[in-house]
Amino acid sequence: MKTIKIILMLLVVASVSAFTSDNSRGYKVGDEASDFTLKNIDDKMVSLADYKDAKGFIVVFTCNMCPYSVANEDRLIALDKKYKQKGFPVIAINPNDPEVSKGDSFEAMKVRAKEKGFTFPYLFDEGQKVYPKYGATRTPHVYILNKENNKLIVEYIGAIDDSSRDESNVKERFVENAVDALLKGEKPTKTDTRAIGCSIKDKRNR
Repeated sequence: MKTIKIILMLLVVASVSAFTSDNSRGYKVGDEASDFTLKNIDDKMVSLADYKDAKGFIVVFTCNMCPYSVANEDRLIALDKKYKQKGFPVIAINPNDPEVSKGDSFEAMKVRAKEKGFTFPYLFDEGQKVYPKYGATRTPHVYILNKENNKLIVEYIGAIDDSSRDESNVKERFVENAVDALLKGEKPTKTDTRAIGCSIKDKRNR
């Protein structure tokens, strides 16, 4: 009986540890985010440090193939047009491995960006080194960063709004509300929402 109790306790601990490990991956709200250098669709390397006058960033992990990402492309363009001049440009990153998601090659990214008229950088996470640092799990998955004392602080993580597929049904615009608050020198009232979309395609996780 004692042995059974010990085994059950170990199983509970292992289960809790597993869930804790999953939840601890990547950034949380309040964490300092590190910069990155990734290739843009114009073949130039882009870092957040290149944006000297930026007050922060709307970093979104997105892709060509996911229907949720496609459904949000116009919203990303609108966000960039609205907030870029105010100091919060959109920085889009494709985290998918093109060997797993055939339509997400760097060349295909160039084609998609031209078709849609992207107004923002569309970066390729070659080697899939950036998205795990952030803890992104879906496309799209948004991280709002705010500059504080030369540091990039994560202020919001999650979805663009409350209607992942149909913009006409949007009732709450999470990203806009968060950025508007930051521009007023306030903290967002809602800092963490569920990112709804396709899983990031990584052959290491198959």
